Amino acid sequence: MAKDIAKRAAGDLDGILVVSIEQAVAAPYASEKLADAGARVIKVERPEGDFARGYDHYVNGESAYFVWLNRGKQSIRLDLSQERDKAILRRMIAKADVFIQNLAPGAIARLGFAPEDLRQAYPRLITCSISGYGEAGPFRDMKAYDLLVQAESGLSEITGNTAGQARVGVSVCDISAGMTAVQAILTALYARERTGQGRHIAVSLFHALADWMNVPFLQFTYGGYTPARSGLNHPTIAPYGAYICGDGKAVLFSIQNEREWASFCETTLGQPDVAVDARFNSNPARVAHRVELDAIIDRVFKAHPREGVVERLQKAKIAYGRVSTMEDLAAHPQNRLIVVKTPAGVIRMIAPGALHDGEPLYAGATPALGQDDHALRMEFDEAASKQ
Repeated sequence: MAKDIAKRAAGDLDGILVVSIEQAVAAPYASEKLADAGARVIKVERPEGDFARGYDHYVNGESAYFVWLNRGKQSIRLDLSQERDKAILRRMIAKADVFIQNLAPGAIARLGFAPEDLRQAYPRLITCSISGYGEAGPFRDMKAYDLLVQAESGLSEITGNTAGQARVGVSVCDISAGMTAVQAILTALYARERTGQGRHIAVSLFHALADWMNVPFLQFTYGGYTPARSGLNHPTIAPYGAYICGDGKAVLFSIQNEREWASFCETTLGQPDVAVDARFNSNPARVAHRVELDAIIDRVFKAHPREGVVERLQKAKIAYGRVSTMEDLAAHPQNRLIVVKTPAGVIRMIAPGALHDGEPLYAGATPALGQDDHALRMEFDEAASKQ
């Protein structure tokens, strides 16, 4: 197991208050990254809590999704059907730098907190609404969840194998929307330092993921080409894919140019003549004769255990990656881990991807439901503060 990384005090966004009416993945991802950078994040939950708290119970009884996405936040339960709780939210927003919400389409306006009204009342406020399909267009009122958008955006059309389409194994649409939101919020905070003005940011799962779909979109729009679903093989480069070794474990490797191809044939396969075979002497030829090429590679790879194949690839200076199981990932020597407190105890998780002067930025504990109810009501509820 990789060595735990000690928490670094993150203060880049000290003094920034973020109020987020959030649920599920996209908005919590965005607000967590702000918390990691030192912002104070108040997570507003419905009385029964963010439904992501109940997605699973694998982390000592806590949800893996919730533990991952909500460290370093304060949690307050508000019933926004009640005027007193609405008043608390209004006071929070009045002091906030950023207001994030990802309720169902139209819900935030019906509650009386339409972003355009908030921006008029608080010109320095940055509002961010995360939706399924955006604030305009014929789909604007549709509910959307990650897998629905994987299908709607065309991602599922190019994901899978010859047996059919497949779901990407993580919530890629939610995560892309959260990443897009936090990038836009940081841009807006920087701009506000110069202009004194906030702005409204609209992010949708569909548009965030559609941006990532630009390569197949351009290939189809201008070339009439739709990438084939090819599992763990690249659709237009060969060999570039996963191959089973003699111990039943798989390795994925990539040939990017003819120099690498010649080295692979000589050193990894031990068959230099294959490099100049007319069926394989260019990438288009190799793609056209992928079945014959794979048969040659399979015979060599299945004669050796995976680590033996890895040694041959390393000797040939070919880029490769082991096809890891979850057990492999849990014990991966390249992991960076952080320690996070949760309502169910201390756990370790994979650290954020960026290092700042050699250390990751990440915030504090994952809150229990309503953990900060009393303190926040005393701070923002006029009636409570006078008691």
